[in-house]
Amino acid sequence: MKSRSTLATWLGGLDGSRLARVLEARKDAVSPPEPRSVGELADRLQRPGSVALVLPRLALPHLQVAEALAALDAPASRKALAGVLGATDDETARQLDVVLEALADQALVWPDGAGGLRTAGPLRQAWDAPLGLDAPLEQLLAGVTSEELRGMLAALGIKPPGTKPQRLAALVAHHSDPEQVVPLVAKAPAAARKLLERRAEGVPGQPRFIVFGAPGPGLAPDERWALERGLLIQDRHRHEPARMPAEVAFALRGPGWHAPFDPVPPSVPSASVTPAEVDHEASAAATAFASRAVSVLSTCSGTAPTRLKSGGIGARELARIGKAAQADDAVVRLALETAYAAGLLGRDGDRVAPTEAYDAWAEQEPPEQFAVLLQAWRSLPLTPTESRDEDNKALPALAGAPPCNGCVQARDGLLDAAGQLPAGQGATVTSDLGPLITWHRPLTHSSPQDGTPFATVIREAEILGVLARGALSAFGIHLRNGDTEALGRECRRLLSSATATARIGADLTAVVTGTPSARLASLLDSVADRETSGTASVWRFSAGSIRRALDAGRLCDDVTADLAAVAAGPLPQPLSYLIADTARGHGRVRVTPVTCVIHGDEPALLAELAAHRRLAGLGLRQLAPTVLISRSPLDTTLATLRAEGYAPVAETAEGTVRVEKTRPRRVAAPVPAPRGADASGRSRGTATGGARNPTPVDPITLATQLLAAPPTPPDPAPFDGGAPFATDTEEIVATWAKRLPYSDVRQLAHAIDAGAPITVDYVAASGNRTVRTLSRLELDPPYLEAWCHLREDDRVFTLSRIHGVMSPVPE
Repeated sequence: MKSRSTLATWLGGLDGSRLARVLEARKDAVSPPEPRSVGELADRLQRPGSVALVLPRLALPHLQVAEALAALDAPASRKALAGVLGATDDETARQLDVVLEALADQALVWPDGAGGLRTAGPLRQAWDAPLGLDAPLEQLLAGVTSEELRGMLAALGIKPPGTKPQRLAALVAHHSDPEQVVPLVAKAPAAARKLLERRAEGVPGQPRFIVFGAPGPGLAPDERWALERGLLIQDRHRHEPARMPAEVAFALRGPGWHAPFDPVPPSVPSASVTPAEVDHEASAAATAFASRAVSVLSTCSGTAPTRLKSGGIGARELARIGKAAQADDAVVRLALETAYAAGLLGRDGDRVAPTEAYDAWAEQEPPEQFAVLLQAWRSLPLTPTESRDEDNKALPALAGAPPCNGCVQARDGLLDAAGQLPAGQGATVTSDLGPLITWHRPLTHSSPQDGTPFATVIREAEILGVLARGALSAFGIHLRNGDTEALGRECRRLLSSATATARIGADLTAVVTGTPSARLASLLDSVADRETSGTASVWRFSAGSIRRALDAGRLCDDVTADLAAVAAGPLPQPLSYLIADTARGHGRVRVTPVTCVIHGDEPALLAELAAHRRLAGLGLRQLAPTVLISRSPLDTTLATLRAEGYAPVAETAEGTVRVEKTRPRRVAAPVPAPRGADASGRSRGTATGGARNPTPVDPITLATQLLAAPPTPPDPAPFDGGAPFATDTEEIVATWAKRLPYSDVRQLAHAIDAGAPITVDYVAASGNRTVRTLSRLELDPPYLEAWCHLREDDRVFTLSRIHGVMSPVPE
């Protein structure tokens, strides 16, 4: 029976609740349009892409069982599976049943009704060599002739049957019986026996080139002995090592060998914690993050951060935001990434600015604000606080990197690991959760910057209050279950509503405990300077901050009334005096934008100009009886006044009359070309674009110099008493580009100093090797900034990744 129809039959025989469990576990297979039949559902469940989505979500024992089933012939019996895994005692057998049940819920493994276990087709392809085993003997012998099968049976001392299928069956039966294979190998020559034992352990052979056809006389005796008896199979059409059938490897590993099976998670040192202690710490962490996230986004609203040319917000802008919001780098990155994922931030040209949704979010209470960011973190396809790559190079925030499913799985693994700790227990040291996360999500890797496994994602959970006192908080429990309504209730329970009042002291400070409301924070930000944020925020009033509010159009009485409305008590007298004194001096001197000034000795004439209807376009305004200002340029003002019959004269900046005299137009005389210029008039010492061409060297002179020089001049070794580097650039390049020989170092250093183009052999961080022509070189150790002709853009290259240098390749 085909695997698809077997799965369809099994699915069709399930009751409603069990089938619902399968559909819940494999939501990807029931996405619209919904399957119309069990057969269509079975097809979707066995698609390679669908199976590939499930594997990263499996825990270690589930992957171990799936790999063991992939290594066994399908359908494998449960007894054979238990024997391979060593699940012979009652407890381990019970745990194996639990794992098989979980794999069945994922529709990866199911019983076929005849005592066998079936697996999804793509599951076998997930491993090149499951358990270090190659393909079964029958598959490896697919291209072998009947005569070759006869020779193998004869070498084994078995009388060959008459037909090819019979011969193949006889050979498979022999090699599948360990009682026949083990004695046979024990009698083999010592070299052949060692070769077979090593290959049975999963150690591959060395590649060897052979000609098509039967194994030739050039084979080693040990390998020839195994090939002649079918213990190793050589594919005559591929230049690869001989392969050992899975049956032979199983037999040689012996009855005492078992595949790894770890159904029990690693233990984590824990301590007793009460729910009240967990709630208290989770509440403090969530409140602090919510307050700082509001400050971070408020800073972005005031001055939108600039994006790098390569995308994302760089370290300089992150530092500026962190300083203004008084938040560390991890909190700034976490707030920006979660806000962007929640639609509160968006790209606006070369900047990242708040969206209209941010305005509505800013008016919400802290519990609702925090719930939005927390749910965005749960499904983020990246690790937001990851600040360094594998080369320890700083990573920008909001860089738009490709989605990382492993980052989501690391978060899921943390929630599962912490959620399965015993009730009332928390990890003594949260870093000890790393191995437990690895057990829950073995296909997920931690960040390059992590000193211990998954340290970054654990730290993020602590910042958000998802992990508190080493245990999963109420936030984490509902995040794990996906219950958004319950999560909202817990946010409202553990986070206080925004504070609408401030304690204003005589020391000209305003203190707000908890998270200030949007209205209170906006008011205090407009009239005072924020000094601290967190569980309590402090603002300080000064003459400059009050003047800033007055400059924004606020009136003295309005500022006083607004502060009195939010103050917990009467306004302190020093603050009232400060506001009044600042308002009294505000506006005593005024600055007006002026393009030009009109003045004269006759007030009546200037009054006439100011009232003239045809001069209204000049934007004239009378400042004094003898002074007018114009918003139009001087020449325009002169021409308009003269067109209306007036006779104004222009003045210079020094106040003297400007004499208007038109000079005849003349062309500058040509400058003779300098001596040594080429036919185009350009100096032969300067190349197009500003790069300096070297002075041509006479070939005979160069040949003489080369012949007189040593055949292989020694590389510079200034620290060992040898010759120094010719230039400082050479020394810098040699320090960082350690893969380059000195000749390439000289060529690259010369190109940098001369501003000349150069072609390099470059290996990117992904391992891809490219040849690139670079120009406009700027050395910034350990990097080289240049214009890349391949990408037609400015790029940054790591000197240590340059593997070769050559003259520019013609484009």
